[in-house]
Amino acid sequence: MALEERGRERERGRERELPQSAEDGPPEKKVAWSELFFDLVLVFAVTQVSALLHHDHGWAGTGRALIVFVPVYWVWVGNTVHANTHDADRPLNRLGLFAAGLCGLMMALALPGAFGDRGMLFAGAYFCARVVLAALAHGRSRRLTPTPVTLSVLISGPLLLTGALLDGGTRTCLWALAAAVDLAAPRLTRRAMVRLSFESGHLAERFGLFVMIALGESIVAVGAPVATSPELGAGSLTAVAVAFTLVCGLWWVYFHLAADAVRHGLETAAVRADVARQVLSYGHLSLIASVIAVAVGMAEAVARPGERLPLGVAALLYGGCALFLATFGYTRWHLFRSWSVTRLGAAAAVLAVLPVAALLPSLGALALLSVLVTALNLTELALVRADGVLPGGADPGGRPGDPGTDPSP
Repeated sequence: MALEERGRERERGRERELPQSAEDGPPEKKVAWSELFFDLVLVFAVTQVSALLHHDHGWAGTGRALIVFVPVYWVWVGNTVHANTHDADRPLNRLGLFAAGLCGLMMALALPGAFGDRGMLFAGAYFCARVVLAALAHGRSRRLTPTPVTLSVLISGPLLLTGALLDGGTRTCLWALAAAVDLAAPRLTRRAMVRLSFESGHLAERFGLFVMIALGESIVAVGAPVATSPELGAGSLTAVAVAFTLVCGLWWVYFHLAADAVRHGLETAAVRADVARQVLSYGHLSLIASVIAVAVGMAEAVARPGERLPLGVAALLYGGCALFLATFGYTRWHLFRSWSVTRLGAAAAVLAVLPVAALLPSLGALALLSVLVTALNLTELALVRADGVLPGGADPGGRPGDPGTDPSP
């Protein structure tokens, strides 16, 4: 023990001798283990939303899946923002995150029958999750501060509970209204949100991890049915390989350039709360929802590689991919006021070939989409290597389009 203590003293002495840079600041906030544990619940919830969409992928089914995905997503966003602005490793915050995780688990269990006999379980679990977060965030305050969390406790939560007592279209309408309230809450409570001090690196990493969760779930959605199939034919294995290539392409689209661009945009934003709302809360909702749609389309294509995809499934597969790519046009504009020409063009190309894909066997439709995404990534890689910047920005010099200020794709 004495030797260990002397060793610690020597280390402290070395640290005191090291010169301190004027640019040295507080250490960067790291993602806590409790946050990663909480994310495991989201894996199950995303899988359940995907299963709901797989069961009914018409317009009505897609709308219902989106309606129930928004509360699940908002539970994750609320706890992520709280962990970003507070110490997630404090015992009370850990317990609160575990309680929210349990509520998220209950919501996931209720999702298959959310519009049936499990509606109250879904609504009640959501309401409890928001009450827990409100207690953590505002428990010591003597005044009611309008924030997204308080609005969910006072408005969207009761709307979900009321809808759970009703059936059919009335429930759907009330739950759609609750989702709309949640989506509008960050804008309505902007005055309170701008006072928060966000850790840009931590926040960007957390939303990137959610994208990773959605991409990982898409692989599970594709592989699980094939793994339980009595026979593994060459067509199914080829379709799995092509689907995996597509997922890798989508991963590259986000993590090669966009992830760093999001972090850079947050760090340099005049008002971080506005970027967090527009790019993280809203932009990533679109990204993750589109990945779920692509996952459902891939699962259907892999299940029957030699047959044509039904038009609704092809629309999910190609429409989801187009939405994923087009969302980067939205995020880049809000980050740097410049256009993501390559990705908007690729999104248009994906939609243009949708009628052709509907005439191909499922494997062919999957391969065509994979080729388009791969071509986009290769094109962007070549453009960045040649010019240092992608089309859509201004000339270098601190303006949008400068590789030093606009790393966004």
